[in-house]
Amino acid sequence: MITIGMLHYRKDPVKLFKTYMYAAAAKMEGVNFFYFTPSRVNLEQKRIRGVFYENGKWIEREVGYPDVVFNAGGTITTKQDEIVDALQKEIPFTSHPIGDKMSVYKRIKKSGQFTQYLIPSEELVRVTTVFLYLNKYKSIIIKPVSGAKGEGIIYIEKQDKNFFLKTDEMELHFSEQELKEWIAELLLLDEMYLIQPFIQSKTKTGLPFDFRLHVQKNEQGKWVITTIYPRIANSGVVSNISLGGYTSYLPGFLKQQFDEEFYNVQRYLEVFAIQFSTHFDSLYDEPLDELGIDVGMDENKKIWIYEVNWRPGTPVLFYLEMDVAKRTIEYAVYLAQQSRKVR
Repeated sequence: MITIGMLHYRKDPVKLFKTYMYAAAAKMEGVNFFYFTPSRVNLEQKRIRGVFYENGKWIEREVGYPDVVFNAGGTITTKQDEIVDALQKEIPFTSHPIGDKMSVYKRIKKSGQFTQYLIPSEELVRVTTVFLYLNKYKSIIIKPVSGAKGEGIIYIEKQDKNFFLKTDEMELHFSEQELKEWIAELLLLDEMYLIQPFIQSKTKTGLPFDFRLHVQKNEQGKWVITTIYPRIANSGVVSNISLGGYTSYLPGFLKQQFDEEFYNVQRYLEVFAIQFSTHFDSLYDEPLDELGIDVGMDENKKIWIYEVNWRPGTPVLFYLEMDVAKRTIEYAVYLAQQSRKVR
């Protein structure tokens, strides 16, 4: 029987609600499943103090290495890094990092495919770059290279001789000199930023929106769509749910926004999700398992890639969490079977 080990830095699986989902999905698929942390690994003896969910309780038991590791969380110490690196040399892992926003952008651009969907971007290292972009595009976005959940995004618009700046926390009006000073202070922070033109993606009522294309690999190692849903902002710059945005049911949203064109837009999103994921996966040495692709759509119904996420989150919906967990387990089983064939 195949055994899957779920690896996370948190000691207590109870504090991770989704752990129950994966344990349940594993049971339905007829595979062994346990939870563990790097500190529970004995590299010399190749043993792990795993935690199994049995009869409504988490029970600790010492076991050998699993057939595959579902690495659900990162590491937070150097020692944890060393243990995870050692495990990866002997056991297939389901997930592999894709890099920060700028490295992802450069990788896609270098490949020569899907570049028409990229928003022109570059690392922000000089104040003058902001004004070059504003002169060319009139409105721009500045965001942290390593940011997540839409946090830290800055919108700037040129208005005659003055400038309007907006974040999710404030709105400011600047003269050119004042904006130069503000950007100069921003660049002194211990954070790397990228700059890009602002792509308008708004509902009929003027609210910013984007689409989350959530894709995973299935039991055959093929990319499939888990879900596609729109995210609409109540206000502010971006439509991320963690910043107060909300989701909607895709068909209803598309019918409302695109009228008789709704089906064509839905098919466009679906085809793009699979084709892009397949190509993006080919750009990495290690196979990817799950992506959250955030895209906007301008007034011409053209897709623009906002961001590609590794280990994407999902709205708090039981059925969706269960779908994600089930597919994760199915893909883990596939990896284990492939690994056994190699042996």
